[in-house]
Amino acid sequence: MLVEKNVPLQSFNTFHIVAKAHALARIGSEADALGLMADPVLREMPKFVLGGGSNVVLTGDVKPLVLKVEIKGRCLVSETAKTFIVEAGAGENWHDFVAWTLEQGYPGLENLALIPGTVGASPVQNIGAYGVELQDRFDSLDAMDLQTGKAFTLNAAQCAFGYRDSVFKRGGAFKVGTHQTIGLKDRALILRVRFALPKPWKAVLGYADIDKKMLESGCTQPTAQQLFDWVCAIRRAKLPDPAVIGNAGSFFKNPTVSIEQCADIIARDPKVVHYHLDDGAIKLAAGWLIDSCGWKGKSVGQAGVYEKQALVLVNRGAGSDGVGATGGEVMTLAKAIQTSVYERFGILLEPEPVVL
Repeated sequence: MLVEKNVPLQSFNTFHIVAKAHALARIGSEADALGLMADPVLREMPKFVLGGGSNVVLTGDVKPLVLKVEIKGRCLVSETAKTFIVEAGAGENWHDFVAWTLEQGYPGLENLALIPGTVGASPVQNIGAYGVELQDRFDSLDAMDLQTGKAFTLNAAQCAFGYRDSVFKRGGAFKVGTHQTIGLKDRALILRVRFALPKPWKAVLGYADIDKKMLESGCTQPTAQQLFDWVCAIRRAKLPDPAVIGNAGSFFKNPTVSIEQCADIIARDPKVVHYHLDDGAIKLAAGWLIDSCGWKGKSVGQAGVYEKQALVLVNRGAGSDGVGATGGEVMTLAKAIQTSVYERFGILLEPEPVVL
């Protein structure tokens, strides 16, 4: 296990914000994690787990020990009449893993194509897109307790998945239904994740962008590969490539409101984009709310709102040259957007990224 000092993190976060880690440990295997916990000095240090850096805003140099997760590996663990159980190391690139599953004949993750980040970060955020959330395809994961050094395994129920939420984003005790559980924020190092991919496979459709692709192609029964290609094309048309323009993807969660709240908003603004959920609540499109407040294309310093999608905040500076948005500028912009949306719609938008 390699531990480095004063490590630049600009290339390790997709916003390309300039910051340093006081110390960074590369975790390339479970043995590295065990070695970390066996070291009396490293074991006691506060820690921050970093995957692909696609869901973080750095507002300064990072004082906790940064654990850069680089565990690789992809394999079919087992299969039943209903599912393929596929495993990947936490350091695997998410999109590359999705592409690999299709190449191997294990469909089911195609709607989640081109989401930035690593496999290990996917259950933390319970990533989702175009009608599929990670929890819909999740089997189990292996992790290490960063307080005790003990390895453990969690199933879907134990991960307490919610909308862009999980046990890994919560600290302290909280309730899941009628059960009390303990949050694992800053405590768990995810090592491997397993997915239950359905067979026989059925396409998940019903989103306007995908319906448009079906109409354009004349294909009403797409294959998993076609869906994968469509999702990639849709995302590339709407969202900036982090390698070209620094960003962390969707910056705010889509808020959920009651039928009564939605009716009140519709009465004032009939064009509000909304979706009915199975539990009776209604999800509003955060990007539409932000756009309606006039933020698309606006900037605070070098931090801006993407011209093609108001849900995405970007780094307009030449980050590779050391000039670009600071974490402070990003958060100042985010707070200004929150204030505007709250004043107009009475809704407080919740950021998706971790702010450090």
